[in-house]
Amino acid sequence: MSTTQPIREPQAAPAPGGKLLEVTGLTKHFPIKTGVVFQRQIGAVRAVDGIDFSVGAGESLGLVGESGCGKSTTGRLITRLLEPTAGSIVFDGEDITHKPAVKLRQARKNVQMIFQDPYSSLNPRHTVGTIIETPMRLNGIEPPQGLKKRAQELLETVGLNPEHYNRYPSEFSGGQRQRIGIARALALRPKLIVADEPVSALDVSIQAQVVNLLQDLQREFGIAFVFIAHDLAVVRHFSERVAVMYLGRIVEIADRETLYARPRHPYTRALLSAVPEADPDAVERRERIRLTGDVPSPIDPPSGCRFRTRCPKFAQVLSEDERTACMDQEPELTDRAGGNPVACHYPETVELS
Repeated sequence: MSTTQPIREPQAAPAPGGKLLEVTGLTKHFPIKTGVVFQRQIGAVRAVDGIDFSVGAGESLGLVGESGCGKSTTGRLITRLLEPTAGSIVFDGEDITHKPAVKLRQARKNVQMIFQDPYSSLNPRHTVGTIIETPMRLNGIEPPQGLKKRAQELLETVGLNPEHYNRYPSEFSGGQRQRIGIARALALRPKLIVADEPVSALDVSIQAQVVNLLQDLQREFGIAFVFIAHDLAVVRHFSERVAVMYLGRIVEIADRETLYARPRHPYTRALLSAVPEADPDAVERRERIRLTGDVPSPIDPPSGCRFRTRCPKFAQVLSEDERTACMDQEPELTDRAGGNPVACHYPETVELS
């Protein structure tokens, strides 16, 4: 696992199905309290602040943005590891937004998660076999061939030796540990997997191997993915659709080809300008857009458009009246001028070179 492997070109998506996951107005505010005995709420961190999106059966949706924009919180809300403050999560036709934990077993069986850190996400005191078998034991699943044989089959599916069944996580590299986490997520044959930056903690030389493995599993089993990442190059190869988040809101969502060729939100264009070019000797180089200033605090986001404090278009191009609209009115995520949904009053119209 030491050699660099190129990420394969995207394969054809599975046959489109109905909406497997539908999220509407999803919100998560973490309260800020003061006092030791009589705690009083004085504010809230608006980590996710009203987002809408859907994922079809067998589809992969990429969720991208800078650190702290709410991507991972969104993933934990979908899997109900966090309780939403508001909004709704409908999975496979069932509203699971505020369903009690005791009644979430079936939904959690069909929605699994691959965590970012392959070191802390595996219990160091358990063998690999126990880690993979535990979800099946908790859900009362008894495979005809037995739990051990099923766990060994899953190890083989993710590219590991079935003889690793009795080893401990400390005996494996980061890439191998992530494969164990993937095998655990597959144990219950889920319909949807939330992959929370599954390759960001891995060595560059093996990131492509893990991405290619996930592509193979999606194609073989028809699993839908919410693929969370900050690396837009990886997302481009894995996801059919991409949603861009900024400060707790989705600012643009589109299919892969449209988003990368004709991004409409200034923030999306800035992110894409930072992606390394495949041909460093090309005659025409894409202009690097450098955003000034820091990301505003999610405790007190700016009025109107949340991106306006860093938006190069707001600072250099717009008229005074247009700036007033950006400051006073928060743009909705809607189709504008026949393009893909974008949360910007004055979206871009020029195609990237």
